[in-house]
Amino acid sequence: MLAQLLTADYAVFSGALVLMIGIGLIEALGLGLGHLDLGMDMDTDLDASSIHAPGVLDWLGLRSGLPVLIWLTSLLGCFTIAGVAVQQIAAVLFGSPLHWGIASIAALGLGGVANGAVSSGLTRILPAYESTVIDTDDLIMRRGTVLDGVARRGHPARAKVIDQHGQAHYVMVEPHLDSDSIGHGETALLVRRTGTLFFMQPDSSSDFRPL
Repeated sequence: MLAQLLTADYAVFSGALVLMIGIGLIEALGLGLGHLDLGMDMDTDLDASSIHAPGVLDWLGLRSGLPVLIWLTSLLGCFTIAGVAVQQIAAVLFGSPLHWGIASIAALGLGGVANGAVSSGLTRILPAYESTVIDTDDLIMRRGTVLDGVARRGHPARAKVIDQHGQAHYVMVEPHLDSDSIGHGETALLVRRTGTLFFMQPDSSSDFRPL
């Protein structure tokens, strides 16, 4: 079996196995990288509603609440097992394994489905984990501080916002009203978002008094 894993038809699955073991060792050493934020603070306008395949994240188990590296380890494990199984079955039926590319596609489909179930099971086994990943819109109605320059309509500035988990997010902001400006070091309330740009209401506004 070990000799088979070193052949070209099995190489992609062997590589996935090595990567899985490496990530598993990182988790075992307790480096905490599994709690990596999946980029909810990235400057992107991709919302869940814009994904044209509804439920794809649930299908992969990505919304299970697991730390991302544990989820990735699980996916690599499922992919490896599915790939080896596909090649073994192909060898029995056809006398030789499939081309690694064809086998990889089949293994990704089977492994992805299996990983959805495995991730759900791991979530129940690890109930103590609490995800700190937030949706970008969760920053609305939180206060931010302008860090660079002066924010004016048409001239955004960078601001720092602290979420409910105490994590810092850096976003581009403009005033909500055309007549307002928010200077360096000033704090204001994020009231809405368009794409990656947030709009802030200064404390002096009578419409949005701080609580």
